[in-house]
Amino acid sequence: MPHQEQVMVHGNLCAPGPPNNAGYNSNPVPVIIQTESRDKWSKKMDFLLSVIGFAVDLGNVWRFPYICYQNGGGAFLIPYVLMAVFGGVPLFYMELALGQFHRTGAISIWKHICPIFKGIGFAICIIALYVSFYYNTIIAWALFYFYSSFSSTLPWTSCDNAWNTENCTNYFGKDNVTWTNYSRSPAEEFYTRNVLAVHESSGLGDVGYIRWQLMLCLFLIFTIVYFSLWKGVKTSGKVVWVTATLPYVVLLILMIRGATLPGAWKGVVFYLNPKWEKLKETSVWVDAAAQIFFSLGPGFGVLLALSSYNPFNNNCYRDAIVTSLVNCLTSFVSGFVIFTVLGYMAEQRNVNVEDVARDKGPSLLFITYPEAIANMVGSTFFAVIFFVMMITLGLDSTFGGLEAIITAVMDEQTKFGTLFNVTFFINLLFLFCKGGAYVVKLLEEFGVGSPIIAIVFLEATAVSWFYGINRFSNDIKSMLGYTPGLFWKVCWVAISPAFLAVSLNKDPLTLFDYEFPDWSITVGYIIGASSFMWIPIYMVYKLVWTPGEKYAQITHRLVKAVQNSSKQICQWILT
Repeated sequence: MPHQEQVMVHGNLCAPGPPNNAGYNSNPVPVIIQTESRDKWSKKMDFLLSVIGFAVDLGNVWRFPYICYQNGGGAFLIPYVLMAVFGGVPLFYMELALGQFHRTGAISIWKHICPIFKGIGFAICIIALYVSFYYNTIIAWALFYFYSSFSSTLPWTSCDNAWNTENCTNYFGKDNVTWTNYSRSPAEEFYTRNVLAVHESSGLGDVGYIRWQLMLCLFLIFTIVYFSLWKGVKTSGKVVWVTATLPYVVLLILMIRGATLPGAWKGVVFYLNPKWEKLKETSVWVDAAAQIFFSLGPGFGVLLALSSYNPFNNNCYRDAIVTSLVNCLTSFVSGFVIFTVLGYMAEQRNVNVEDVARDKGPSLLFITYPEAIANMVGSTFFAVIFFVMMITLGLDSTFGGLEAIITAVMDEQTKFGTLFNVTFFINLLFLFCKGGAYVVKLLEEFGVGSPIIAIVFLEATAVSWFYGINRFSNDIKSMLGYTPGLFWKVCWVAISPAFLAVSLNKDPLTLFDYEFPDWSITVGYIIGASSFMWIPIYMVYKLVWTPGEKYAQITHRLVKAVQNSSKQICQWILT
């Protein structure tokens, strides 16, 4: 993919500034010449829907409601909003501005910012690949459910199927049913024994053979993704008009239906009842930071890629505010969709809501909610639209992740194309073995969490301190006609990096009743290091192979950039 031309001197380890101010550029910013051959969005709404579709994903539906009630209900909204305002939204705005100004992907952009940090681009692409693995797996499971929903009686309604065990307990429509710690609902056994077949795998050391039913689902999903992206933003920009808007129609239908269920009010009270004492706990603030970060999604290279196809003078500031608000409001509304149903289930089981609301993650989407749907009037209809919503939410995230990889690699003028797609499909097959769910869990925990937070921390530091906050502000001024205010500068320089530092939070690694062995944790750390390691590797490569530069000179230049940044920051804070 052709590059934009930029008036810039190459060969330095950080983007150069004026001779007496290595950190900043008070002169007019370099001129970007947008080549006509680079793809552009056909309409502004194509871009907005693509960003919203990426940011609003399955995590908004299951993770936010769970984190909210676990951390104080309505009281959790206070740290959530604060973390969004001072951490999530500034980073979101930063990435949209960077991508739009430099008009390039996650790898090539570092030629213009600070070349020694180019390893961040490679690390982002690897993490985006892991995320795509995860979402394609979830979508394939949802497609299996979608196909299974076309029956007069949903297959996870009763305990009379071949995959059920003696522990299967169906309590809907029955009296005097005893629910014990060994009891399993029909929906749980359908998910674990018929869809995943994890009972036929002893764990990570014995994942078994590929489930051909899931492989066919994956092939269909992969075909949809391939043809949605094969002409870049020209095709994906049209597909998102369906995949990004349909989930909101389904959420509205499900929320109205949930509100009419008996016991729904119990779930809403449990969801929003504020527990103010929780605000004294550090873990609540850490969860708020982690939730807003993973919800908005800076650092995955997607925002850089999508905004790089914008017109140079597009108002990326307004886009950042609008899409962030839509994302946060979607998370909040999804809580009502989930907890009205959980209140209904608690009413049917004759237990407290907290006894029903223990599931989180995929279990909430594939066990708890389908179980409730199966016992509603019109269960087939609600099951079909629910899994259509899940598929479209997952597709949007997959579109974004793969677009980030494709844009980054093609901007490096590397041959890509069909070879990548075939390799991607083959690698995914490993996740559809009978023990594939354990691999998915390992990838989810170690492949994305801590590495992406560390990478975005370095990205924010490189932009604010090495490229220079004033130079970055001038870039935005050249696009929008005005300089970002003091609030944004303070957030980019200090508050947002601190926000990333407190977002690190590792939960115990568990799945169903399986205890992950010690060696699998080591493998998990290797998976995490497989992305982050490219940052120091590329730094060493750049230090060794940069012509005419010695280590002492390089160190002096980097230190000088930080010193100049600190000086300028102090000046505009004092003034």
